[in-house]
Amino acid sequence: MDSGAVAHLREVLAETGWVERTRELGRALRTTRSPGGLLLVGTPGDEPWHLTAHLTDEARLSGLPQLAPTLVRWSPPAGAPAHLRVGLERIERTARGETLFVVAGQQAPAPLLERVDDARRVGATILALESGDAELAGLAHDAIAVPEHAPVSFDGAQHLVSIAAGEIPQRPGLRERLARLLDKMSGPRVSD
Repeated sequence: MDSGAVAHLREVLAETGWVERTRELGRALRTTRSPGGLLLVGTPGDEPWHLTAHLTDEARLSGLPQLAPTLVRWSPPAGAPAHLRVGLERIERTARGETLFVVAGQQAPAPLLERVDDARRVGATILALESGDAELAGLAHDAIAVPEHAPVSFDGAQHLVSIAAGEIPQRPGLRERLARLLDKMSGPRVSD
């Protein structure tokens, strides 16, 4: 999905609350303190390669190196390049100030939930993009559930989160601040 398609998706979803929710999760990803401190893990059958690539691009384009994730894999091959052979033991070394982002389009297995719980106990921030997994959502500091009949697909939600993570927040200009002030002073508009 290119940036034009994501912009169109945002436009379509503008009134649903999805854009703001994904922006909140994207901002939470930005709070990771250091490069390499954003750990991205999926389920055994679905590693979040695509989201890893998008967050890496967003880190480069936005100048935020802490957004470049470390992909944590369930069974990394021994001969893989260093950045592709980070296993679950990395979660066991998670520290305060790091962020563990769990992307689970399916139910998270018990071994993952245990590691997530341990990471939370040592002070890591836990974020999740999930499909209605109450246990995972309960462990997360912030989570977005993408149910089966949501107006956006699980893949679409990943794109929205990655774009939001790389956004540089724009401070409102004088016109926008004055308009908001006038709206607050005059009260709600009533149509005829």
